Amino acid sequence: MSRTTNSHQLPDMDRTTPEPEVTPEAPPADTSDDIQHSTPLEEVAPAEGVAAEHAVSSESSKSAERDGAEKATAADEGAAGEVPAEEGTTASEEEPVADIDTDTASDKVSGEQEEAPAEEASAREKETPSGEAPAVEESKAAAKDLAVEESPAAETDPADEGDTGTDEDTSAGDGPAGPPDEPAAPGKWRDRHPVAARNVGWTVTGLSLLLICFALLMPTSAPKFTPGVFLRIPVEAVLGAAVLIVLPRRPRIVVAILSGAILGVLTVLNLLDVGFNMFLGRGFNVVLDWVLFDDAQSYLKDTMGNGGAIGAVVAVVALVLIVLVLMTLAVLRVSNVMTRNRDAASRVTLVVGTAWVTCAALGLQLSGPGIAARTTVARVEDRVNRVQATLKDEAAFAKEAKKDAFGGTPGDQLLTDLRGKDVMIAFIESYGRSAIEDEATAAGVDATLTAKNEALTKAGYSAKSGWLTSATYGGSSWLGHSTFLSGLWINNQNRYRTVTAGEHLTLTGAFKRTGAWRTVGVMPGIQKNWPEGKFYGLDNVYDSRELGYEGPKFSWSTMPDQYALSAFERLEHGKKRDKPLMSEIILTSSHQPWAPIPKMIPWDQVGDGSVYEGIEKAGKDPADVFYDSKKVKEEYGKSIQYSVNSLIDYVVKYGSKNTVLVFLGDHQPLASVSGSNASRDVPVSIVAHDKSVLDKIDDWGWTDGIKPDKTAPVWRMDSFRDRFLTAYGSTPVKR
Repeated sequence: MSRTTNSHQLPDMDRTTPEPEVTPEAPPADTSDDIQHSTPLEEVAPAEGVAAEHAVSSESSKSAERDGAEKATAADEGAAGEVPAEEGTTASEEEPVADIDTDTASDKVSGEQEEAPAEEASAREKETPSGEAPAVEESKAAAKDLAVEESPAAETDPADEGDTGTDEDTSAGDGPAGPPDEPAAPGKWRDRHPVAARNVGWTVTGLSLLLICFALLMPTSAPKFTPGVFLRIPVEAVLGAAVLIVLPRRPRIVVAILSGAILGVLTVLNLLDVGFNMFLGRGFNVVLDWVLFDDAQSYLKDTMGNGGAIGAVVAVVALVLIVLVLMTLAVLRVSNVMTRNRDAASRVTLVVGTAWVTCAALGLQLSGPGIAARTTVARVEDRVNRVQATLKDEAAFAKEAKKDAFGGTPGDQLLTDLRGKDVMIAFIESYGRSAIEDEATAAGVDATLTAKNEALTKAGYSAKSGWLTSATYGGSSWLGHSTFLSGLWINNQNRYRTVTAGEHLTLTGAFKRTGAWRTVGVMPGIQKNWPEGKFYGLDNVYDSRELGYEGPKFSWSTMPDQYALSAFERLEHGKKRDKPLMSEIILTSSHQPWAPIPKMIPWDQVGDGSVYEGIEKAGKDPADVFYDSKKVKEEYGKSIQYSVNSLIDYVVKYGSKNTVLVFLGDHQPLASVSGSNASRDVPVSIVAHDKSVLDKIDDWGWTDGIKPDKTAPVWRMDSFRDRFLTAYGSTPVKR
């Protein structure tokens, strides 16, 4: 028997290079020992041997590995007398092998030959059904694979593809192939539920398209969120689709990701515009307004506590990340679907683009804005223009701040008609025109103003009132304060930094320059160092840490207005002095969220403020007030009444014949209280016991009393300083 024939029929687990196929020899008729040992292997047909080799299960593989060492030894011994055939020769052309004693060779491998066939036969019996040939089993497996390939359930709808954000599917053949007779692994969800997968795919695509259109069409003011705004055709979507359709795969993916990220950033900026318009009556300035987030965080901490503030910040950060991610994925999704349906997408884009051009040319409208929209393009242009204007304004305002009509006026020529008077300049937080004229608040506020005007008259005081247009709205009170006192229009943070870093003369600074007044500031809203006090010309500033308050906070307000005035009386006004007093006082109890609100108590019971513990606990919860459109207006009106009561009652109780009070609002309340179309006007009043003080402003045309008439003059707030200095004996000398 030829060893070449035996070697071909035995399964060689270590063979890496296939040997030439050799037709097996017929088994000899004799029954010698070595023939008997090899007969079971030689009786296996070549086709059967090939099929068995491919049908070996994992159990057979493990058995082969376990016996690998023994088989290697047997192979080495059997190959000792074998002369390798030259490449390209057949078994019949091989050179004769050396004579080897058959009995000896049989004895060496007999044990191995008896074990291997038995184990392999057992493996074949486990893998192959009884009575079915391996070749037939292989044919059935091939037919099964063909049926799966042709099955409609195996097809994937275009809308269901691309979930991973790419165009290419990952082939199942990329990994190592298992044995052909193993049961097929369960298919993907989309393979088992093709209809549901198709519906989900189209739903995700539709939602992605809606999200993109929402971002392109969304307004920047809450009242403008109407259905008609979103029933328009955004030109940016048409142009973007046209570009993505024609781009090759790699550039298209890059452009889609960048476009989605940019659209997400623009959406975040639009949301900031909505919030700023709601609170401050203007859009978000990408150059100047970032510093306001620190103030916003402090406000949240004061009103919601440290935990609530941290939670709000985390929620905002999460919202920003979600918007960026969703917008990017939405653009990528729509881009992939368009590419897989390029012809249909091209036709739709052409039709929509033609519709946009037609609507733009004819000026067609549904309700309000035109159907042909270019909202995002216009908004980007506006932001760019505002950035450029802001940068130009910084240089222009620096030059403007250096010009001052009274900058060179000597102290002895300033405010000569007020010498000897104790002058108080008081700002009432959020005291705007809407408090007096809005139906929800007017009744209570007007009644308070009328009653307090009568109290002033009874105490020998007179008053005149008018309107000023504030440089800010809904917040940023310091902009209103600086505008009023400096005579410059301070409507943004950059201008504020510029003016406070210079030497422009302020109204309070004019009193200090004369040397005839002691100047102090009462600032209960300031909770840290305030270097601006030097700019305002104040000899001493009492912030929230220096007023001796031991009571509870009332939301943002660190202390009730009545306590702040009581502390002012104790620390400054009630003491004997060699000079009259000029004071700047900020009253904060009417600061949002207008809950809880303090109550007036007898002045001799104010003490260190601990008496307010019960009042604060009995007050309303800010969350119950601030988010209720009706309650928030009512409580806002009550807070204004409290502040006015505190201030006028203090003047009546502690004022003198030399008292002069100038009080005004710093800005209107936020839009949810004052209304989206409210003006920026605030009331301003001058109260004096000496009637000659008011005679100096007879030509102003103001209304008698502390409630200005609707027809009273309206001036810009920055004009007040020069008017006041001129009225009371100051001589302009330019610097």
